[in-house]
Amino acid sequence: MHKNIRISSFLPMEDRRVRVRFAPSPTGPLHIGGVRTALFNYLFARKHKGDLVFRIEDTDSNRFVPGAEEYIIESFQWLGIKFDEGVSFGGKYGPYRQSERRAIYKKYVDQLLEAGKAYIAFDTPEELEQKRTEIQNFQYDARTRGMMRNSLTMSADEVAALIDDGKQYVVRFKIDPGREILVNDMIRGEVRVKSDILDDKVLYKSADELPTYHLANIVDDHLMEISHVIRGEEWLPSAPLHVLLYEAFGWQDTMPRFAHLPLLLKPEGKGKLSKRDGDRLGFPVFPLEWHDPKTGEVSSGYRESGYFPEAVVNFLALLGWNPGTEQEMFTLEELVEAFDISRCSKAGAKFDYQKGIWFNHEYILKKSNEEIAQLFAPIVANNGIDESFERVTEVVRMMKDRVSFVKELWPLCSFFFIPPVQYDEKTVKKRWKEDSAKVMTELANLLEGLDDFSLENQERIVHKWVEMMEYKLGNVMNAWRLTLVGEGKGPGMFDISAFLGKEETLRRMRRAIEVLG
Repeated sequence: MHKNIRISSFLPMEDRRVRVRFAPSPTGPLHIGGVRTALFNYLFARKHKGDLVFRIEDTDSNRFVPGAEEYIIESFQWLGIKFDEGVSFGGKYGPYRQSERRAIYKKYVDQLLEAGKAYIAFDTPEELEQKRTEIQNFQYDARTRGMMRNSLTMSADEVAALIDDGKQYVVRFKIDPGREILVNDMIRGEVRVKSDILDDKVLYKSADELPTYHLANIVDDHLMEISHVIRGEEWLPSAPLHVLLYEAFGWQDTMPRFAHLPLLLKPEGKGKLSKRDGDRLGFPVFPLEWHDPKTGEVSSGYRESGYFPEAVVNFLALLGWNPGTEQEMFTLEELVEAFDISRCSKAGAKFDYQKGIWFNHEYILKKSNEEIAQLFAPIVANNGIDESFERVTEVVRMMKDRVSFVKELWPLCSFFFIPPVQYDEKTVKKRWKEDSAKVMTELANLLEGLDDFSLENQERIVHKWVEMMEYKLGNVMNAWRLTLVGEGKGPGMFDISAFLGKEETLRRMRRAIEVLG
């Protein structure tokens, strides 16, 4: 009777308000893939002047982790992704925490049972495991439900007696075979699935009086008037079941559009990105540092690793989506303007963490020297240096183009604040010639005679002297750098000496001449 019947996910009318949701489970830290899903929901909502709802899926009480919900909220605050309503934000569709909606779900469980679209099952875990050993590739469906302990094989009196006796049970959705389910996906187009391959999913558990993900999401999306469900590719197999549930409730006209985002793949491109990949290659997979309350393990976060939130957002936006142009640097507002969900890829997106580092470097360059100095000044102070903000800013001006993270500035330019106490052996061997002590003494004497120690005047006088003495400019500069820095790094020599000033420059030069000989 049900042959070739198609069920199509709802194509909303133009005047339907866009409402999307991000609904994480508080079972641990928020994975960077979840951050990207939330970001795409945010961009879609803002693009269409709609609403972004924050919902907490905590129906699996056994997996609840203390502090996870607060961690998730703090992550989005840091990233600048703002929700319009939901847990901690308020709104007229609450409560937004699923554990607080038990009574709501029970009503819809009963509705499915009364309509014969769901049934009660008493099979114990041991009985299910026994069936898996007896039947290869066993799944609970139209072919096997008749041999199981459920309300379809038992009398109403038997079922009532077991419930009255306190026996635990689950409610399963009754899926009819022989149907073709059509899901219209905004990214993948038409996805067709035969109902024969679907199992009778558990919708409700009497043990904790809570629904499973499948029922709770459908009910919440309907009651909260969600117009589009944008989620990860891993949820694509559940879409046909959700379409069938909408039909079972008679909610076809309010069914949201689906969009399943491409997976985030390992940096090598094969397999789903995991925390182990980050541990192996040294990059975070969580937005904030996470302290596991059970094991005490500390996992790195993008914030604590020194990433700018706007760099993380920019990086994630281009994983599995492209704007159709060569532009790579986007503000959040520019991303909203450019975002078109149809430009999301179907194929998985390789997580090129080096590109994330590149984005952070580019944002360091974009920010003013003063902004970076505000972040660098505490690092300078923590190293025991009492230096003015103006001079810290000047160092940032000379050095920020050489780093990808603010924390990299100190080891790269501590010499601006602390004179070298030793000299790099390799650099000495390569740059300190037989006549270097003599030439550096002459240069020191030349510099000592300068009343104007500005960068421009030093450069003019020293170049003129090198030319007159017929010295090789490279040899002079390399030896001079060694005396001031202690190794072969840093910006232009006249930038360094002008910053240090005459007195400090001469002090460092004469000590180096004495030590190196």
